[in-house]
Amino acid sequence: MRLCNVGKISTNYLTQFDAGLVNPCEIYTLMDETEKDITMNKHLNRRDKVRMTVGFGAVAGLSACAMPASDPDIVDTAVAAGSFTTLVAAVQAAGLVDTLKSPGPFTVFAPTDEAFAALPAGTVESLLLPENKDKLVSILTYHVVSGNVPASRLSGSRGSIDTVEGTKLHFDGRNGVKINNSNVITADITASNGIIHVIDGVLLPR
Repeated sequence: MRLCNVGKISTNYLTQFDAGLVNPCEIYTLMDETEKDITMNKHLNRRDKVRMTVGFGAVAGLSACAMPASDPDIVDTAVAAGSFTTLVAAVQAAGLVDTLKSPGPFTVFAPTDEAFAALPAGTVESLLLPENKDKLVSILTYHVVSGNVPASRLSGSRGSIDTVEGTKLHFDGRNGVKINNSNVITADITASNGIIHVIDGVLLPR
């Protein structure tokens, strides 16, 4: 393992670290910014090496303080929300998890569990059958648009946007935002690879 400017931190920083006067994150940040081609063996005695190793262990446990976590992707965001269990199950059955975890970006119009429950009895169960996978893929990709489409692009006007499925969604943003005949009830949920708009109905390609 290469270290930073060991000459600067070996004695004074270790003494302060032992006394509880230095935050391990501070050592981590210093090392990251001032890394030099000076090795541990050249500047630290055996006792210092042991202490520095212990310091690295503490820093490793606190690495999150130096590197904030990124936003979860679309799939993980939907799972964490807890209100898209049917959608998540459908995405899994359709084999689209890896696609919606890829860099994208994508805009997803995500029906709630209540929206799926409003479909005719047996519809969801039928769609989840292996023999209906192609139809399920078609329906799900009809809810996905390539690129980021924030609500501001939909508000105040009417128009259409191309879906990953290949046909168009129609939107009307003159009074709230409607996608086909469904309402956007929560807009602009950001994920690391796109945007989710929550809708109150399932969109069916024509």
